[in-house]
Amino acid sequence: MSRALLGALIALVVSLPAAAKVQAFPPSFRTKAVHTDGAIIHVRVGGQGPAVVMLHGFADTGDMWAPLAAVLVQNHTVIVPDLWGMGLSSHPEGGYDKKTQAGDIARVLDSLKIQKTDLVTHDIGNMVGYAFAAQYPDRVTRWAALDAPLPGIGKWDEIIRSPALWHFNFRGPDVERLVKGRERIYLDRFWNELSANPKSIDEATREHYAKLYAKPGAMHSAFNQFAAFQQDAIDNQAFVAKGKFDDASPRNWR
Repeated sequence: MSRALLGALIALVVSLPAAAKVQAFPPSFRTKAVHTDGAIIHVRVGGQGPAVVMLHGFADTGDMWAPLAAVLVQNHTVIVPDLWGMGLSSHPEGGYDKKTQAGDIARVLDSLKIQKTDLVTHDIGNMVGYAFAAQYPDRVTRWAALDAPLPGIGKWDEIIRSPALWHFNFRGPDVERLVKGRERIYLDRFWNELSANPKSIDEATREHYAKLYAKPGAMHSAFNQFAAFQQDAIDNQAFVAKGKFDDASPRNWR
């Protein structure tokens, strides 16, 4: 990982409790609506230099990357999309497998005329990042994967049996009826029980994301991210079987 990227990541982790409030992206950033195969992806873009794509996870959106983007924009082209069906991106009925979403990232880069990029990924963003690297290995220079397992890889079958991960199968019309109007209660469960320091996620941050996930179709799309894990596991095992990373210089990934 480049020193600048590593230093920025360390600075972000150290400062999180003090900078928990939702932070705006620097004014130099612009937004772009990228039409992909079946969706419209909301993207924030800023800076100049080597590209870095930052992918968020569940219970947040690309907004989570603003503090780190403010550091990286000094010497990088920073690209921050909202994933398919999340945040300000559109909410298609299908396409939530991570292999398809990786194609979105390729289309975003194509629209910006960028061939190669570093990746910084979190949670479900890790899964999209993996599918992107497997399908487009020549487009990935470095990859910083912050957390979360990959469907179908490693101890996945053991991981999904954990009682803490009941939400992987919590979906369907009745579930959506239960959560509708109570999005904040549902999201609080993730922030309170699954975060390292719940107190670092302040009230303003919780309200910000709760409003985004309360938008029409947002929770339906979010549940579909988890519903796609079974297909993601099949796709990931196929990537591994084909040796998709053989030419991707994995020694450069962290």
